[in-house]
Amino acid sequence: MQQAQDVLSFVAERTPEERSDYAMDVKQVQRLAPIPHPGKIVCVGRNYHDHVSEMKREVPTIPVIFAKLPNTVCAPEEDVPFPRVSDQFDYEAELAVVIGRQGRYIEEHEAPDYVAGYTAFNDITVRDWQHRTPQWLQGKSFDKTCPMGPVLVTKDEIPNPNELDIKLWLNGELRQNDNTSRLIFSIPYLISFVSQIMTLEPGDIIATGTPGGVGVAMEPKGFMKVGDRVKVEIEKIGALVNGIVEG
Repeated sequence: MQQAQDVLSFVAERTPEERSDYAMDVKQVQRLAPIPHPGKIVCVGRNYHDHVSEMKREVPTIPVIFAKLPNTVCAPEEDVPFPRVSDQFDYEAELAVVIGRQGRYIEEHEAPDYVAGYTAFNDITVRDWQHRTPQWLQGKSFDKTCPMGPVLVTKDEIPNPNELDIKLWLNGELRQNDNTSRLIFSIPYLISFVSQIMTLEPGDIIATGTPGGVGVAMEPKGFMKVGDRVKVEIEKIGALVNGIVEG
């Protein structure tokens, strides 16, 4: 965090002519995922009441967690390959927490001390592969099905992550629209809960769940297809946009 502030201060002190030696047009820059190689991607299912309702499930009494694997990481504006083995390619807008400090058995009131920041996250899911067994991993771990970005916003810029608007558009159509205040399990609770199971390390990601409005719950189904553009936007973080291409 301090290094980024030092860079901004350095640039601010330069004249416009001097800045041209240090600055580049954003169109010349290829952004990577904020955490290109996370050690863990821990995801939370069924964590918004409207999503639980649309999926016709009971409200969980403990967090439902699963994993996505590192091969799923995808950068902002990077193309996502449509799977050749399915036509049930679904989106899930989520707020992701990035861990900044090692911790185990973290108390809920101490959880914010272990956060580096936050980013937008799209838990893209191959639904028929997800549902064909009780375990979800196979439907959650197709290549490039974890877009993240467009930036990592440090926690000092988002003092309360439990009050952020979260939205998703597919080809300009608003599909998901909620607020993180309606999470069933709060972010501090999730950090504490996960840390009872495993040691959290800097760069680990906890994706906090998706609101209602997913394609599988629509009639007719609203799955993504080749040529689509999907945008996740979270208040104070920005817009994460990806295209869907032939796999």
